[in-house]
Amino acid sequence: MSETIAGVAVPDSQLAAEATELVRDAAPPLLYHHSRRVYLFGMLQGRRLGLSADAELLYIGAMFHDLGLTETYRRTDQRFELDGADEARRFLDSHGVPAADVRRVWEAIALHTTPEIPYRLDPEIALVTAGVETDVLGIGYGDLDPGDVAAVVAAHPRPDFKRQILAAFTNGFKDRPASTFGTVNADVLEHFVPGFRHIDFVDVIRNSAWPE
Repeated sequence: MSETIAGVAVPDSQLAAEATELVRDAAPPLLYHHSRRVYLFGMLQGRRLGLSADAELLYIGAMFHDLGLTETYRRTDQRFELDGADEARRFLDSHGVPAADVRRVWEAIALHTTPEIPYRLDPEIALVTAGVETDVLGIGYGDLDPGDVAAVVAAHPRPDFKRQILAAFTNGFKDRPASTFGTVNADVLEHFVPGFRHIDFVDVIRNSAWPE
């Protein structure tokens, strides 16, 4: 029987079930509940925006989007967004998912912290970002029905979420600070890692190997 939250059906396919199990095993409750909310808010924002996404692909994108913050799947040599995107690609490839669908999920995860661009791409890509922006930044929060928001939060609570997600971000990339260059993630490290200062784009240009 498919689970429905705030009028949104949660995919109950074998692929979705295995994705849920993988994330439950790898992620703490903070990230598991956040990832489920990202799917639900993404679907709700899709209704508002008139975007129709493949629910299963959107679910996989939402569930895998923060795997780069977990001990199991994190690396230290690339952006955390790529950790989750690469694992989603391996997971989907192993299940024989068509390459075009794999690409959409990979891009949805890889771009989920990049403003504006996802909304010009496929609905699955746009709505992973929309779900993240709603749950983390409150963007679009006031555009949703308060009853729907309450139903999502009742199913997947967010106690002390602001503080805990910032701590998860900090722990997720404080040992790969260079990977935050040009991203919003640098702001997190500047707030919570003493002495950290983001790589300055202007300095990079001025100090490049070019003579002028």
